[in-house]
Amino acid sequence: MNFIIDNWYLFVVALASGGMLLWPLLKGASGGGLTPALAVQLINREKAVVIDVCEAEEFAAGHVVGAKNVPLGQLEERLPGLVKNKALPLVLMCASGARSARAVAMAQKLGYDKAQSLAGGLKAWREASLPIEKA
Repeated sequence: MNFIIDNWYLFVVALASGGMLLWPLLKGASGGGLTPALAVQLINREKAVVIDVCEAEEFAAGHVVGAKNVPLGQLEERLPGLVKNKALPLVLMCASGARSARAVAMAQKLGYDKAQSLAGGLKAWREASLPIEKA
């Protein structure tokens, strides 16, 4: 017991370093978005609909095969007409993942509870060597 009392700072350092090691795992589990591999599983297994919230010019330059283009500014008006079944999973994406994170909040407000953002956007999709088409 004297060892613990005399070396309390070693225990503090051990707890702090353990917390720093666990932090990325806990942060990643809090909904940081889908990985490209998980997005492909959702598309193949659960018939997820891919919605690209980029502007038309960005969408034409390259997008996920089969994705539907709905610019972020038009999402609230066009999404209900485009995806009538609110039980289907939605994979929202943009160039980097920033706009799609905002799009998830909009989609959930409209009742699409299974809406998720692709972490890293089209950049992450390309880095995973997944297919892209151009308009």
